[in-house]
Amino acid sequence: MSAQLIFDLAPLGSIVRYSDGTPRPPVRHRKKLSAWEERNSSGRLIRKQAEARIGNMLIGARCTLHAGDYGGGGVIVLRVHRTFSVDSALKFVVTERPKVGSIRVLDRSGEDAVLVYLACHRADALEWLTRHGYPIAVLEEVTADEVGSDVIEGRAA
Repeated sequence: MSAQLIFDLAPLGSIVRYSDGTPRPPVRHRKKLSAWEERNSSGRLIRKQAEARIGNMLIGARCTLHAGDYGGGGVIVLRVHRTFSVDSALKFVVTERPKVGSIRVLDRSGEDAVLVYLACHRADALEWLTRHGYPIAVLEEVTADEVGSDVIEGRAA
């Protein structure tokens, strides 16, 4: 499916895989493999940003995936996010949707909110918030009507 369909249909918290369709190069070709991995990976959908105008410049709609965290000893040193325009030529597939009843912890309310944690239930979300301190966080339950499998997996697209 296209990045536009991910933006329109995939709920926050979904695991999304993206690909340019090229075959994976052999491990011995380190530079080629590294470049391939930049265009062929996956992440959790954490943000959807609508088209915006800043002065005379128009910034198109885009979605952001959390690709991973790096660090050690329980300390995250680097958090990797990948942002894609809805016009991206890459192909996208939702490989996992958030479970109905799970709780999204968003950093703030509104359309520009970012998913900071996906909890399995409300008590887990509240406990996580006590340790991570997002003072204006919003809890949002995942409902059955937003995770329709036929459309998200691309069968209706």
